[in-house]
Amino acid sequence: MKDTAQLSEGWSLDHDGTRLAAQVPGCVHTDLLAAGRIPDPFIGRNEREIAWVGRRAWTYTRDLGAAQTATGAHERTDLVFDGLDTVARIVLDGAELGRTRNMHRSYRFDVTGRAGELSVTFDSAYDEADAVRATVGERPNAYPEPFQYLRKMACSFGWDWGPTVVTAGMWRPVRLEHWSTARITRVRPLVTVDGTRGRVELRVDLERTAAGAARRLTAQATVAGASARAETDGDALTLVLDVPDVRLWWPRGYGEQPLYDIELTLFADDRPLDGWHRRTGFRTIEIDRAADEHGTGFTFVVNGTRIFVRGVNWIPDDVLPSRLTPERYRTRLQQTADAHADLVRVWGGGIYEDAAFYDACDELGLMVWQDFLFACAAYPEEQPLRGEVEAEARENVARLMPHPSLVVWNGNNENLWGFRDWEWEGALAGNSWGEGYYLGLLPRVVAETDPTRPYLAGSPWSGSWDHHPNDPDHGTHHSWEVWNRQDYTAYRANVPRFVSEFGWQAPPALATLRRALPGEPLAPDSPGMLHHQKAEGGNDKLNRGVARHFPLPEGDFDRWHYLTQLVQARAVATGIEHWRANWPRCAGTIVWQINDCWPVSSWAAIDGDGRPKPLYHELRRLYADRLLTLQPGADGPELVLANQGATPWSCDVTLRLMRADGTLAARVSLGLTAPPREVLRLPVPPEVVPATGSAKEYLVADAGDLRALHFETRDHAFDYPEPRFEIAVETVGRDRDTVDVVVTAQTLVRDLLLQADRIAPHARAERGLTTLLPGESTRIRLHGTDGAGANAIRAAFFCVEPA
Repeated sequence: MKDTAQLSEGWSLDHDGTRLAAQVPGCVHTDLLAAGRIPDPFIGRNEREIAWVGRRAWTYTRDLGAAQTATGAHERTDLVFDGLDTVARIVLDGAELGRTRNMHRSYRFDVTGRAGELSVTFDSAYDEADAVRATVGERPNAYPEPFQYLRKMACSFGWDWGPTVVTAGMWRPVRLEHWSTARITRVRPLVTVDGTRGRVELRVDLERTAAGAARRLTAQATVAGASARAETDGDALTLVLDVPDVRLWWPRGYGEQPLYDIELTLFADDRPLDGWHRRTGFRTIEIDRAADEHGTGFTFVVNGTRIFVRGVNWIPDDVLPSRLTPERYRTRLQQTADAHADLVRVWGGGIYEDAAFYDACDELGLMVWQDFLFACAAYPEEQPLRGEVEAEARENVARLMPHPSLVVWNGNNENLWGFRDWEWEGALAGNSWGEGYYLGLLPRVVAETDPTRPYLAGSPWSGSWDHHPNDPDHGTHHSWEVWNRQDYTAYRANVPRFVSEFGWQAPPALATLRRALPGEPLAPDSPGMLHHQKAEGGNDKLNRGVARHFPLPEGDFDRWHYLTQLVQARAVATGIEHWRANWPRCAGTIVWQINDCWPVSSWAAIDGDGRPKPLYHELRRLYADRLLTLQPGADGPELVLANQGATPWSCDVTLRLMRADGTLAARVSLGLTAPPREVLRLPVPPEVVPATGSAKEYLVADAGDLRALHFETRDHAFDYPEPRFEIAVETVGRDRDTVDVVVTAQTLVRDLLLQADRIAPHARAERGLTTLLPGESTRIRLHGTDGAGANAIRAAFFCVEPA
């Protein structure tokens, strides 16, 4: 069998004549950080201090001894790089092995019997971009950095949520492979299912040594007790395995996620040469894009079941992606699943994630929407980029296609929309801009390589140039006018067929800010806060969002921090409640965004230090199978029960018309049933509807532990009482670090929030925003309190106050 030796140690990085110890996988920034040569770019404004790192060349070296490259019992030794970031020259013993210019591909070089010093020199990504731009000409871009001129993680050049940290290095593993006769170069498993009968068609590509050129080879494959065998004298073969009685893989919330091991072994004369192993699952996937009375639909259909997608957008979880580990992927994706999401969109300005990411999604039942890596720019279609794009696409489609969680390939992020609306067409003057990739090359690659999955030309995309690319009535829609210019109530203005991006900003947790901005007095417009706010006019938009509902606090950072996080949660809730209430016309939402890559004010639900914002807890409510909401209707508020569960939702709903002073004005009880996977919507009985424009009445709907509220006015106009509540702290078992905080309201207490990290940086609460009526109590479990007392805990509470 093939032998493999990892080359993770023994590397050094040349820094101004000094050789620093280097770690592979890694990058220049991680090595310089470890050596104490640069400050942490995430702290303060250090990002500016380390900008020089991305503008110069770097060389890594190590000895590659004769014993390492000697084949021994094998005929061939290959040096394999799983990822080189990005423009590299590889030299062994003074002789060039090759050059690379794509972060998103792997590379292989024959080093049989060769030895000496191995060096990998990375040119500045800026220099490469300048050279390519000089060749192909200028292209417009939504950001000032030149990321569209090379195949590198675009957001390493900065984004409206990310720092400019332009990396270089061997960001994925490096190894030596020793092999003989032949090896497996690529396996494409086409996995299909008809009823309960599965089928796995393995299309296998091979490479042979000179000595093995004429040998007859045999491949043996097994999956779930089924087996197949095939022989070849050439460089390819196909094995077909029919698997009876398979169990279907389902998205979370719809069923289980059974996974099956595929084992493939290559033989010559019954001697094993190479092997390939992956897990897969059996399911069908299609996107229903049929025209109807509302326009052109966009509905995911998995195993014949139509699904309202509860999705989140995913960016690289670290701007230094070599630091991402399987454990970190698992933690973040488990948080995502715990928020009741069922789809993760891997956004096109990042990377094709590590196998550990997709493995976790397979196991957790998180569908993956995978963008090809193009975002927010016009991309040249000439060489040297075109060949790189095709090679990158073919490799990654084949690499990821075993994963049942992967449900759709998407050509780009916002580039079709950008061409139409961002004044690109005139600036391009007829030059290529990527359309040939999205409507030609990439769908052809998917059709040839992975015909089992649907392809989407872009997000947003209406399906053809017959409609505006971001037309809400056709295909996928990005809703950014609301955050940029309007109040969040404007989400209710239309019903897109599928909302693949929308969101609202908020700052990270207070403990995250304190770590990122040490010694700086916190204020919305402090130098550090503004540096960690990358969106154009971001703070102005945050303030405008608050001021439309609350008096904008002057000189009170803690209050400003609470209100901006509250408005973020309310904004996203307004959109999701409205769109879920309009299923099946609207068939899904993908919130921008679940995670961050550093500590920053952004749209994320989980901040750059991994701390959930109030939005995260709100997503758990909004994406639960059962959602209770009150929606504005033409003739007054309407009660909505959105049931995505597999069984009917029968419940007693209590509707109360409450006065601001805490007294009950009217009460109605209704026995209702929402059918499985359906929405029940009906007018609120008139006796519990607040008077139009009333500042002294509000409507409360309760169904079990679910609650919905309706106010006729915005917060600054409502006659809130001064909030009064008591807390009691109860220990849980013998663990002094875990307590239950029991809150009892004496008045209306709206959007009560316990900011646990104010008690201790590692503390966390299991609840987010909570509204209590007079006399009601709630219990909040709090972990990591370090023995804090009731006074410290009470100081960490915030709620809505009178204007």
